[in-house]
This record gives sequence, structure tokens and C-alpha cells, in this order.
Amino acid sequence: MLATVAVGILFYAMPEALTVGPRWLLIAIVGILAIPLTISTRANLQRLNQVLAYISLTAITLAVISSLALLIVRLPRHKETPVQLLTAAAALWVGNMLVFASWYWRLDGGGPNERDRRGIHTDGAFLFPQMMLNSELRKQMAEDKWSPGFVDYLFLAFNTSTAFSPTDVPVLSRWAKAMMMVQSSISLATLALLAARAVNIL
Repeated sequence: MLATVAVGILFYAMPEALTVGPRWLLIAIVGILAIPLTISTRANLQRLNQVLAYISLTAITLAVISSLALLIVRLPRHKETPVQLLTAAAALWVGNMLVFASWYWRLDGGGPNERDRRGIHTDGAFLFPQMMLNSELRKQMAEDKWSPGFVDYLFLAFNTSTAFSPTDVPVLSRWAKAMMMVQSSISLATLALLAARAVNIL
């Protein structure tokens, strides 16, 4: 939830011409959905919580992609200042990383509720290093009850946005590979087209 709110704040900092609708729209959507999300979490309404989370993440993902498209279209017109371009590029890059970390956390291994229910993570879309340890070594390293948290997926998303690859975490499922391709493409476009153009005209 903190990650989605952070993306809303980042988009509020962007120039309004580079967002679809008013700058406050995304943070308003995230804020409105945060209330039933919190209630459904506390009431243990897992199905409702999952649906609301998907709606929130879909809205944020569409906002990131549409803002990137707007930036690319407006880039040859030279209407934005270098500072505005750098601000937009930074907001898009960080927002892209946070939203995909949230998607991975929400979808991998049946989602956080299912992973918590199992208590130990042995199967999923990503092969984390802890999953490759044998049971004896896991016990010695106090990792016998290990399950990935949000920081693990944030680290994965950060590596994908910077190195354009999952680095130490192999990707096993097709949906995860497709999502990582989209994330890498957004990150590459943001860095190569927008940030480079902004630095060039400074």
C-alpha cells in the first residue's frame, strides 16, 4: 500500500501536461481504494482484498504507460524544460519499479495471503536463492521458514529496471517473463529517451 501511495505522490509531482487527467487523479484513486483495501485486510476478506489490489495496480500501471507515451510523443516538440523532463523521467522510473514490485509480490506463489498460509515458500514464478538450499542447510542458516517479503520483490524489480535482467533470481513462469519484459522496456525507454534528452539539452 505504501508503494502504491508513493507512486501516486510521484505522479502528483509530474507536470500536468505529462499525465492523463489532472495530476491529483492517480493519488485520489489510490487513496479511495486504500480504505476498502485496509478494511478487507483487517477483516480477512482475502478475495475482496485481491480484487481491489488488482484494480489499484492496474490503474497505476496504465498511468505509468500512458505518461511514458505522452512524454515520447511530446519529446520532439521541445515543450518541456530539461528540469521537467528529468523530473518526469525520475518519477516514471521509480514508479515503474514500485508498481512492478507490487505486481510480483501480489502474483507470485498465489499472492501474499497464500504464501503466509503455507508458511514456507518452495514454489513460485521466481527462483530465489533461499529456495535452492537443501532442507539441512536451510535449518543451519535459520531459513527453514523463509518466505519472500515485499523487499525481495522490490530488489528484483530494482535489478530489472537497472540491469534489465533479474540478476540472482531466475524467472520460471511465462507471465513473470512477460511482465519483466514490459518493465525493462519502460525502464529502457525512460532512461534512453527521456533522461538522455534532458541531459543533452541542459
